Amino acid sequence: MLKHDVVIVGAGLAGLRACIELRKRGVDAVIVSKVYPTRSHSGAAQGGVNAAFDENDSWESHFFDTVKGSDYIGDQDAIEILTSEAPANILELQKMGVVFNRNDDGGIAQRPFGGQSFPRSCYYADAVGHMMLHGLFDNVLKYDTKIIYEYFVTSLVVDNGKISGVAAYDIKEGKFHGIAAKAVLFATGGYGQVYSSNTNALINTGDGMSVAIKAGVPLMDMEFVQFHPTTLKSTGILVTEGARGEGAYLLNSLGVRFMSKYAPKAMELAPRDVVARAEQTEINEGRGVDGAILLDVRHLGKEKIMEKLPQIMQLSIDFEGVNPIYEPIPIRPGAHYSMGGIKTDNNGRTVLEGFYSAGESACVSVHGANRLGGNSLLDTIVFGRRAGIDIADYIKNVDFSKFDESTVKRDEEIFENIKKSAGKERHGLLKTELQEDMRKNVGVFREESLMKKAIEKIEELKERAKNVGVDDKSHLFNTDIIEAFEFKNILLIAEIIAKGAVMRQESRGAHYRNDFPERDDEKWLKHTIAKLNSKGGIDFDFSPVKITKFKPQPRTY
Repeated sequence: MLKHDVVIVGAGLAGLRACIELRKRGVDAVIVSKVYPTRSHSGAAQGGVNAAFDENDSWESHFFDTVKGSDYIGDQDAIEILTSEAPANILELQKMGVVFNRNDDGGIAQRPFGGQSFPRSCYYADAVGHMMLHGLFDNVLKYDTKIIYEYFVTSLVVDNGKISGVAAYDIKEGKFHGIAAKAVLFATGGYGQVYSSNTNALINTGDGMSVAIKAGVPLMDMEFVQFHPTTLKSTGILVTEGARGEGAYLLNSLGVRFMSKYAPKAMELAPRDVVARAEQTEINEGRGVDGAILLDVRHLGKEKIMEKLPQIMQLSIDFEGVNPIYEPIPIRPGAHYSMGGIKTDNNGRTVLEGFYSAGESACVSVHGANRLGGNSLLDTIVFGRRAGIDIADYIKNVDFSKFDESTVKRDEEIFENIKKSAGKERHGLLKTELQEDMRKNVGVFREESLMKKAIEKIEELKERAKNVGVDDKSHLFNTDIIEAFEFKNILLIAEIIAKGAVMRQESRGAHYRNDFPERDDEKWLKHTIAKLNSKGGIDFDFSPVKITKFKPQPRTY
């Protein structure tokens, strides 16, 4: 059995940022990751990270924009932390070696993003996530941090309501290990693979959220799923909001900039939920182009496209056969981000002592019902840092709890049973059915009858999943078994999303219901809390929204 003071699960931005705080304080922290750190999904972020630097801007303005963007269900104490601490956090990244584009005065360049009243998104061309990920990883290496990669964490190990470590599967060797710890941080990212058209890596299967709720830790606001307005039509690959920040147009089949009808002031720079619904409406009403909308950057000119948007230019050429210098890019809304996640406080603490979460896997909640572009990277940095500091203080006064090896042995048996199974179902085919059903029935537009169809499908897939077999019976690097286990994770997450969405009888942010088209602050200005009951079913409860400065008001752009 391995033993470290702190286990950080996930090597994206939140996990790396927390690790730096721990390691510079001399804490024995280890990173455990499904993939090598620089392959973490944080590297796919393209457009920017928000901070109010300009003398004509203010963090208070950023604060209000974020509250409004959340459709007033984000917790304002947490949002105040996010926005007020943003500038110092970004300057600290700069000192760590993270490179940003520069303005004419030599400062960090900033571009407009949707739902923001000021250009405050710091960027590096259209690859800022990649730059931040590598910059933080360099700093983690500087502290000689132990990194265990290609390990798949399957369970939390708990002793009398207190964390004692994790159970993890060594993918390379095909063996299970226990890792004892005084504290565990989940920075495991999102669950985009619940949907067929999504911007997420194949590794984004909601593992951390699934493991947490199975250990008795509640998930919050899981019905709020962000659909990014601009993903490549054929693949769902992300096309940065930075394209619209640089001045791109959205066109329908008539060549009309249709956002004038849906957000006459903000146009293409309305928040993501508004733009995604506008696009889907144009497609549904017959003004799409072969099931898509057109993103036009031609007027920006070749030089600006190649300087500011080189990645999306190459992605468009490679995956759509379209060179955006000369023709518009076919795009459509795609599942992108989870506003919900593991319920935490402002320092990443959960209800389970010693267990923390940060980044997309967590719900603080700073994004509420709709995240503003540029706030996700900021979330990872601000709350990853805060979690690292809090963990360092916490472990000073605790010792290792009893580590129950039976959890490790149980998960080992589950994997062996999957390997030995003669079941005729295949997880890949079941996953495809789930993803397509969720896209059709729990997507940009929702209504009770369709969502109940999705729940029926999920129940059917849960039964069929009991008969899953794998073709690869080998011991080493058996990704077939991993993917079978991942499928059960996203199946659980899909069920929580769908049932929470049926229950919330209103439209708020990214959760839009045709049968309840208005926001209902009287009944639904509250967070939904999901827990597993003793029979494996999902129970829901509620908690109040923390409102400090801004009372709910109509949300128009």
